This record gives sequence, structure tokens and C-alpha cells, in this order.
Amino acid sequence: MRAIATRPSLILLVLFLTAQALSAQVAQLSDADLTTRAERFVDLLAQGGFEEAAKGFDNTMKAAAPPAKLAEIWKALQAQLGPFQKRTATRVEPLGGYRSAFVTSRFEKDAVNLQVVFDGEGRIAGFFVKPAPAAAGAAPAPGTTPALPAYIKKDSFQEKEVEVGAGEWAVPGTLSIPTGKGPFPAVVLVHGSGPNDRDETLGPNKPFRDLAWGLASKGIAVLRYEKRTRFHGDKLASLPKPTVKEETVDDAVAAAQLLRRTEGIDPRRVFVLGHSLGGMLIPRIGARDGEIAGLVILAGLTRPMEETIVQQLSYIASLDGTVTDEEKKRLDEFQEQAAKVKGLTPESTESLMGIPASYWLDLRGYNPPAAAARLRQPLLILQGERDYQVTMDDFQAWKKGLAEKKNVTFKSYPNLNHLFMEGEGKATPSEYERPGHVAAVVIDDIAEWVGKAGTTAK
Repeated sequence: MRAIATRPSLILLVLFLTAQALSAQVAQLSDADLTTRAERFVDLLAQGGFEEAAKGFDNTMKAAAPPAKLAEIWKALQAQLGPFQKRTATRVEPLGGYRSAFVTSRFEKDAVNLQVVFDGEGRIAGFFVKPAPAAAGAAPAPGTTPALPAYIKKDSFQEKEVEVGAGEWAVPGTLSIPTGKGPFPAVVLVHGSGPNDRDETLGPNKPFRDLAWGLASKGIAVLRYEKRTRFHGDKLASLPKPTVKEETVDDAVAAAQLLRRTEGIDPRRVFVLGHSLGGMLIPRIGARDGEIAGLVILAGLTRPMEETIVQQLSYIASLDGTVTDEEKKRLDEFQEQAAKVKGLTPESTESLMGIPASYWLDLRGYNPPAAAARLRQPLLILQGERDYQVTMDDFQAWKKGLAEKKNVTFKSYPNLNHLFMEGEGKATPSEYERPGHVAAVVIDDIAEWVGKAGTTAK
């Protein structure tokens, strides 16, 4: 489904509101035409004209985000950011054979870039929400990223392009491999929710690139890849009953298998690291592939997702110290949706919170700590104490559920957020818009643990 991708403050809400890799088209319309169409589309959303807005969709978007779902998306966005206020700027950029209009829009609590993707006939082929820069109304400079941290030594590793999986579901990836003789231990990186790229890019930040380059600088190969919901989004959404198996688990297992047959990699020392949703699914990945040497969980959710979505939205609404009547109304609506999730049956076909019934049913009764306790592999579980999405309650649940497991290591970091980047005070959504890097201590702790666990695995 090519509907929307948004910042991590709604990270659990957008699991199947996803994007595909856009195939080549011939752009016909002028930038001025696309600007007008994009601004009209945003204005229609703001006015509640979802039927009219959806008339401009291509066939895939019409199936993926009909008017009712488009209304749900817009409602979720305003639940996070407050009421829409105005458009402040628009720019058009090429996107492969497509073109994107970025409509910088001010909401009550924050500004975002509403990215509207057009095909060569001027139809809307994608809709995304991306962070706007800190300066009000300014559009982000393309390709802007923070300077590299000291722990990255670019001359200590090389990178090559690889393909994860095979056939119709294959996705492109990048293998960062240390220079030298080897064979090296290796780590697969498994994304959080939403249509993530291989770097898990969020605004100016690229936490998976930090992890890959940081660990490769310490002698550990790292494989990262485009998430299936990004590269095969429309095909995945067309499945009759999609689950986390198709979204995440299959590719993680395929990536580990690829590493084990890659020259220069020690097949006995292949590890898998999952972040957020990926961390929640690490027990399923470990159960699928018993040859994985060890598993790392970064901010892995343990609570039911429908409850967590409501908790995230409640947290965001309360940040300014006041929950308005409008915010309370939206929260009540999401609580009703969460209650409906619990009432789904195997015969249910409706989507709730933008997520198919099959997805919710697949996760019903799933207890990540209990599943992890049944694994033979060693585990490393890390948590940022300032994380408001996956919280210290989840971390404590991991500790409680794995209290009897001997080969598990826990560590939390007082100053780190959901991206394992440093900050101060109460975490907010706007924090993700500031350039940063995964903290050096996290790189060090993972590298040290892989070194020890890899020695045991030999």
C-alpha cells in the first residue's frame, strides 16, 4: 500500500500504510502544475474533502487508501500534531521517474512536509509525512545529514551492494565489511515499523547507517536492506492476509542465510539485531532460524500494539500540559478502535488503525519475552530511558520474562531516546528532527557483546 509514512511518534500506527519502490514513468507536467495539484490535495484533506481528494489517485492508491481510510490517516496525523493551520511552502523534486511535491504545512504543535508523489499522468502515486526542519516554513535541504561521529572510521571497511532474498520478493541491501582477512562476525539489521529504507532514515538521522558503519569500524560486518514495505509495498498490500511474517520476518531470515554463505563472513557468528518492531519480532526470527548465533533487541515492544498506539497519542497530546476537548475526542476514537481490535475474529476483514485484521490476529496472544525465553541463542536487550514509544515498562517486561534465562544481557541508557540518540529532559516528536547519531556507548556495547557471544558460538 502506498499511502503514508510518518515519524516515529506514530511508529506503530503506520505498519501497513506503506510505500513501494516507484517504477519509471515519464514526467509530463510542469512544476507549477504539480505545485497546484499538491496544494489542492492538502487543502482538500484539511477541509475534509476526502472523496474529492481520492479522485486524483492512481489505481494502487485508490485501492490502498479509499476515502474512509484517507480520513483515518488525516485524523491520526491531527491526533499527533493538532489541527491543521496552513500551508507555508511547496517545492517539487524528481523521484526516479516520478516527481514529488513537498508541501510544508503548519499544524498546531509542529510543522511537517506532506510529500505528494505524482506519476507521469499527474495522478497521485504516493503520500508521505516527513519531518520539516526546525526553522518554521523552511524546506529541508536535500541530502542534509549530520557530520560523522568519531567512532566511524571510513577507511576501516568497504561496502558492496547485495540482494536479500530471491524471486519476486528480493530487496536490495548494503553489506559493510571490514578490511582485512576475516572471516568476520556479522550482524543483520531489522527495521522498525513503517516503510523504512536500509538506513532507517528519519529526517536528517540515519541510525542504521550509524550502526553499520560504527560496528564495521570495529571489525564486525553489517547487512542492512530496504524494507519490504518500502520496496514491494503495493504487492505486499495486495496479499489477502498479510502478517509480520511477510512484512519483516522472512527477509530477516533470508539476510542471515545470505551472510552465512558470503565470502569473508564467519557462518558460525551471524547475529540479528532488531529495532522497535524489529526488536519485538526478534523471538520469531530466532525461532525460525536456529543457526543465528545471537540476537540483539533495541527498544523492543512487549505490550499489545493497539494499546501502545493509544498511549503514544496520549503522551503527545499531554506534552503541552493540556489535553483539549478536540484531542480528547480523537483519543476516545482511537480507544474505540483499540477495543475493536480485541474483538476481531478469524472471519474479520476490516482494517483498524490502518492495519489489516490478519495482521492484528497474527499478533494476538504473542508475548515477546515468553517467546524469547524459549530460544537457545544468547540475547542482548538495550533500552533508551527517554524513549516514550517503547518505554521502560517494556524493558522491565523483558527482564521479568527472561529472569530465568542465563544467557541474556540487559542495559539501559538514561539520556537516550527511541533512536538511541542523546537528549535531555522529556522526549518530544520534534527531537527526531534534530541531526544526531547513535551514541558511541551503544556501538561499543554491541561490539563487545558480539565479540564475547561470537567466541562462545565458535
